[in-house]
Amino acid sequence: MRRPTLEAVAARAGVSRSTVSRVVNGQTTVTPDIRDVVMRAVNELGYVPNGAARNLVTQRTNSVALVVSEPPNRVFSDDPMFSTVIRSASIELEAVNMQVVLLLAGSPESHARVETYVAGGHVDGVMLVSSHGADPLPVALTRLRVPVVSYGRPAVPVAMPYVDSDNVGGAAAAVRHLLERGRRRIATIAGPLDMIGGQDRLAGYRD
Repeated sequence: MRRPTLEAVAARAGVSRSTVSRVVNGQTTVTPDIRDVVMRAVNELGYVPNGAARNLVTQRTNSVALVVSEPPNRVFSDDPMFSTVIRSASIELEAVNMQVVLLLAGSPESHARVETYVAGGHVDGVMLVSSHGADPLPVALTRLRVPVVSYGRPAVPVAMPYVDSDNVGGAAAAVRHLLERGRRRIATIAGPLDMIGGQDRLAGYRD
């Protein structure tokens, strides 16, 4: 059975092919009554838009890369942080009809693959997770002019928006809590010191 075409939908709806294209691509330049006629024809014929062709027109992939700068054995470990971030990002993006593409970048070879993949236009944006001090991706991705946000302040100086916890204040509050309860010999496990989170937690502890 042949897949219904855009031309078949246009014929059923009694409108031009370009009008059908505007409707299925979500453009708002079509009147509501025409849109209803077109969508009725789409439903009657069972028409499914060609995603690849639509992406060429809209210059969008409806996908966001979640780039985790860790090896697989670290990401798929018992650490709940990674599963929480992946699950939360997926839920939020699915709510706006977008897809998460998980890319692991735990080695120099994978850094190059991720940069090539993003440069190829396969995603509309990038969310960086668990970036380390020597990670070249923050600087490389900003050069590509792709929208990028970092989960955590980047460890290298780069003009990139980020979302982070108050690691300095959190560590200081934890130590203060113990001091107020009479503890005087207080140790800390700060985390990797090539990551801003680990550096900030150590600074808060020392403060």
